[in-house]
Amino acid sequence: MFSPRMKMADIISANHNVILLLPRFGIPLGFGDKAVYEVCASANVPVGFMLLVCNLYTFDDYMPSMEELSTVDMTPLVPYLKASHCYYTDERLPHIQSHIANITERMDSRTGSIFKQFYADFRREITAHFQSEEQNEFPRLCALQNGQRPKGLGKKVSSKSHSALVDTLDDITQIVYKYLPANTMPEETIELLFDILQLSSDIQKHALIEEKILDPYVSWLENGLLKEPTATSRPNNPKKERTAK
Repeated sequence: MFSPRMKMADIISANHNVILLLPRFGIPLGFGDKAVYEVCASANVPVGFMLLVCNLYTFDDYMPSMEELSTVDMTPLVPYLKASHCYYTDERLPHIQSHIANITERMDSRTGSIFKQFYADFRREITAHFQSEEQNEFPRLCALQNGQRPKGLGKKVSSKSHSALVDTLDDITQIVYKYLPANTMPEETIELLFDILQLSSDIQKHALIEEKILDPYVSWLENGLLKEPTATSRPNNPKKERTAK
């Protein structure tokens, strides 16, 4: 498992996908040989939360326990999830669509139109999914973190909806594998496949954060079993890490 005193560069060497997470935390590159807790302190990011996400993205058998979650400052959870949504909707989805637009120009109009429509439907579906979370689940969590008690029980993030999104991405790759003409811009077609596969993998990890961290955290707050750690009691406080050096 990654730890606060590891070099940030070593974590990226262990899993290059961590590079995609850094902008979501507001962490720029150029951190030299600084340890994780030093980089997090400079960016005002709770090191415990940063490591929680990086470990979840890297180790397939890693699943944080209730006890572990109770020691982590979860203040950045909603901002991180929203930043991930923006990354998907504002960067990755338009990028993939540009590939599809270029490729379908070389296809017959009927096949190209079907392919573009299939992707357009997926893009609307995933955007609506993110909007629903941001309008319903996230405000509830923010209210609970602020000590408020919303009426009723919150709606858990649906694992079925996440699976459906990943299945649709798999359907798109199958279309590319099976039905695109062999002479349709092979280099760009390969780039399209890599982009879709990377997006699918990222969304699966993102879904784990919502299902295995967001949902139980909200339930614990609702039941009064988990209290927000104070600035002086957080074991992963960057200042305490520095003094312990």
